[in-house]
Amino acid sequence: MAPLSEVGSEADFEQIIKTASPSTLFVLYFHTPWAAPCAQMRTILTTLASTYPADADLRFLSINAEELADVSESYDVTAVPFLVLQKGGKVLETVSGSDASKVRAAVEKYAGTGSGGGGQASIPPPLQATPQQPNGAPTATKDLSSYAPTSSDPPTAPAYSSNQESQEELNERLAKLVKAAPVMLFMKGTPSAPQCGFSRQLVSILREHQVKYGFFNILADSDVREGLKAFSDWPTFPQLYTNGELVGGLDIIREELEADPDFFKPFAAPNPTSV
Repeated sequence: MAPLSEVGSEADFEQIIKTASPSTLFVLYFHTPWAAPCAQMRTILTTLASTYPADADLRFLSINAEELADVSESYDVTAVPFLVLQKGGKVLETVSGSDASKVRAAVEKYAGTGSGGGGQASIPPPLQATPQQPNGAPTATKDLSSYAPTSSDPPTAPAYSSNQESQEELNERLAKLVKAAPVMLFMKGTPSAPQCGFSRQLVSILREHQVKYGFFNILADSDVREGLKAFSDWPTFPQLYTNGELVGGLDIIREELEADPDFFKPFAAPNPTSV
């Protein structure tokens, strides 16, 4: 059977692509370790790969979208799970999300139908999820209406991991954090030193639109990192809030800007006036 192989580094990926035959079909699976839909996609692809013989001119590669950020950016990956089908250095098709039927249809379109015994019934059904509602929404304790971070700025709010907060206390803290500034970015790292490609791209968008925003480094506080996923019913980072309401991640922000180029205009820093 054809395996789903994890790519260890960007150099490994470049070597695999460089030495492959032009006729090899690559199924590139971009994922992050914490997102439940990615676990679903892994099961789908592992099952699907098992239907093709090991000597097929077909390779399934699993790529951590954050650890291999440059690879992700080269394929314009803005959300996970994300699938890219490529042959001869050319992208043939992409699939976003974990819809088993779409994934199977895309792979079989270019690789033909597998015959290794992994039948249609073995592909798992889509995940079901019920949104969770946050408790309360107290107002912020700091006025950051004119704040925009610089490379030397500390986080907008203190980061700590108490491991002693109750769920109610954590939700109260999160409700304050998301309103700590009119635009709040929960990211990996800081604006001057993003720790993942998605965060870096979103920071660039905010800077491009001269947005005043606060930020929180979720890598510095495991309580916030894990709690915000349930609080917002959004499993990945970065997460962007405006006026205390979740907008979404990088892909949603790009969609908002495509639909409304002035989306960030109310939050833009005023241009300095000459005297």
